[in-house]
Amino acid sequence: MILSRVWPILVAVSCALCAVAFAQAGEPGKAPGHVGSETCVGCHRDAGDAWRSSHHAWAWRSPTEASVLGDFGNSSFEHRSAVSRFTKGGGGFFVETDGPDGSLAKYEVKYTVGVTPLQQYLVETEPGRLQQLDVTWDTERHLWYHLYPEQDLKAGNGLHWTGPYKNWNARCAECHATGFQKNYNPRSKIYASKQAEIGVGCEACHGPGEAHAAWAGNTGSFEPTRWQGADELGLTFAFDPADPEVEIQHCAGCHSRREPIGDASPPVGAPFADSYRLAVLRDGQYHPDGQILDEVYVYGSFLQSKMYAQGVRCSNCHDVHSGELKAAGNAVCTQCHSEVGNSEFPTLRRAVYDGLEHHFHESGTPAAQCVNCHMPERLYMVVDGRRDHSFRVPRPDLSTVISVPNACTDCHVDRKAAWAADQVKAWYPDGRSGQPHYGQVIARARGGMDNTVQDQLVALALSPDQPGIVRATALTLLASTPTAAVADRTAAFLEDPDPLVRNAAIRVQSAASPPVRAQRIVPRLSDEMRSVRVEAARILLDIPVARYPPAITRSVRAAMREYQASLMAKADFPEAQLAIGGTALALRNLRAAEQAFGEAAAMDPQRGDAWMMVARLQAQRGALEEARATLEQAVAANPSDGVLHQSLGNILVMTGKNSEAVVPLEAAALLMPDDATIAADLGVVLSKLGEHKRAVDALQTVMGSSAETADTLYALVVSFVALGDLTAAEPIAGRLEADYPASPLGRQARQLIGRR
Repeated sequence: MILSRVWPILVAVSCALCAVAFAQAGEPGKAPGHVGSETCVGCHRDAGDAWRSSHHAWAWRSPTEASVLGDFGNSSFEHRSAVSRFTKGGGGFFVETDGPDGSLAKYEVKYTVGVTPLQQYLVETEPGRLQQLDVTWDTERHLWYHLYPEQDLKAGNGLHWTGPYKNWNARCAECHATGFQKNYNPRSKIYASKQAEIGVGCEACHGPGEAHAAWAGNTGSFEPTRWQGADELGLTFAFDPADPEVEIQHCAGCHSRREPIGDASPPVGAPFADSYRLAVLRDGQYHPDGQILDEVYVYGSFLQSKMYAQGVRCSNCHDVHSGELKAAGNAVCTQCHSEVGNSEFPTLRRAVYDGLEHHFHESGTPAAQCVNCHMPERLYMVVDGRRDHSFRVPRPDLSTVISVPNACTDCHVDRKAAWAADQVKAWYPDGRSGQPHYGQVIARARGGMDNTVQDQLVALALSPDQPGIVRATALTLLASTPTAAVADRTAAFLEDPDPLVRNAAIRVQSAASPPVRAQRIVPRLSDEMRSVRVEAARILLDIPVARYPPAITRSVRAAMREYQASLMAKADFPEAQLAIGGTALALRNLRAAEQAFGEAAAMDPQRGDAWMMVARLQAQRGALEEARATLEQAVAANPSDGVLHQSLGNILVMTGKNSEAVVPLEAAALLMPDDATIAADLGVVLSKLGEHKRAVDALQTVMGSSAETADTLYALVVSFVALGDLTAAEPIAGRLEADYPASPLGRQARQLIGRR
């Protein structure tokens, strides 16, 4: 809706029996359709039996007596005074809980999600809109619990179960379904989502099976050419035994922390970077050394590992149909890590790993389990343990330097990291203790950027031995405070073989001059990966298309259309609306920008940045009363946001309501006591209102800070004079005249003192 106005500026039964029916339905060049997992398992029975009990098969199901594991026998659960009741009747399952307006509402359970260690439930709050309840069933302890026990989330909060972040259609469905299409209408705000099959079925990994079913039922005259992309077996996708990357990227589509580019399941076999943009090692999601922190879903961790670098793939450890490990306990690791080794990985050092001489712990105990040292577990969703797939060597020495966790003190909770570091050093004198680690550079960069840190990040990005996700992280950190010099030094990364690195390198180029930036980025508009093309288009938004030669203009327009589509695909994301607003600003379409930021604030009222942008744009067009009303709404939704209180106070001052401005400015000062700009704003207003003692108290804290201005100095002089303290007023007036010679306030201050 918004982009439609913005973009003109920029763009000027038996398997065989079923197969016979599919074969008859086939047309020349027809794209194969989905046939459903039950059709597939009619022939592939062993795989089907393994799949039926898997987490994939249980990922999304209709509610039945067999699939609903929670207690719906008139049970209840109380969280922070909100009581949820679970009942059943008439063949359905029901939940009564706090609804979108905070009052109790009764919903029918539409679907179940998951099997162990927890099961969630989906309800429909509006036609087509599925939301996931935060009250969840623990399938191991057999009780209800809340996913966020420390939070008291009320209706209207974006993180409440009825909010945008708990919307199933947008946030989760694609990875819990086969052939999912979101189908969100941003104008009506209605979902018309559909899928070929709920749950992760056979065709989620193997592709639509209609042509293969036709081949299976054919007596010898199967014609692959009648089907788009089908091989001689009627398959549109097959895993390559010689190329682990095909398998890894396919699994990564769901097992990763990433941003989708489209609004539907990508074609099976599509490269990851053509459909998603992976989250790099961001603060809040990963520890500085790359260990998991927030829920990041495996892929970003695995990319850091030596196992990934050596060609290990998911199916080396996991059975692809059941999802279970291929062996129990340490046996899954000793498939390769043993004195016998594995011929598939000939460079692996052969040695005894499952023994005292390696792990130094009593065999058969938890401490002797490989995973507890090399894949530490973290709990998510309260009860769901996930293991770190970076397969790292424990480095308690890093814990002493950059305060990251380590596997040793995970178990030895009564010991310090320094003790663990000494112990590891004693066991492995020639080990990695004390060796440089990329986490040290990332930790420094998170703490602040200077020339030394920039140099270290550039060196990290240049290191061929570092994983691509680490090199991309270094570039992403450089892009947070870009300079033209850094853009010059990192331009070569635009040609890097890794699309994740190319994508990050594009962002650094925002500091280059428009002609230089265009020259460097234009080739990436034709990149083989859509995520790179989209990022290239975004970084060129402020350069008019008319400046490009005709041949390049076509590439620019094509990439811009992809960028537009990527934003529209996420129009139901508050963060996407912020991006749409930013795009509109770059295109100088202020009305569209205001509408997009307003949409973001409406979706998620806790987005203070969205409220601020709306108010600023309203004030910019002279609608100060609208800006005041916007900020009043913002403060009501975010009473602990000092910036919003300060902004409301400033708007009230601009509209001549000085006395009304005091309350929000005082609130801001309490919330942000170290912010000198708030003290300055408050002091000036109090001085104007004749509250001179309070004004002096506030303004004296501003002296010598970056918030000191001619206005604050003049207000201080006024208040000192009003209090009769000319001795204090005199040096302030002198400072005003010396520091701001062009301001008339210095002369006015002298006149005030002179009249006294």
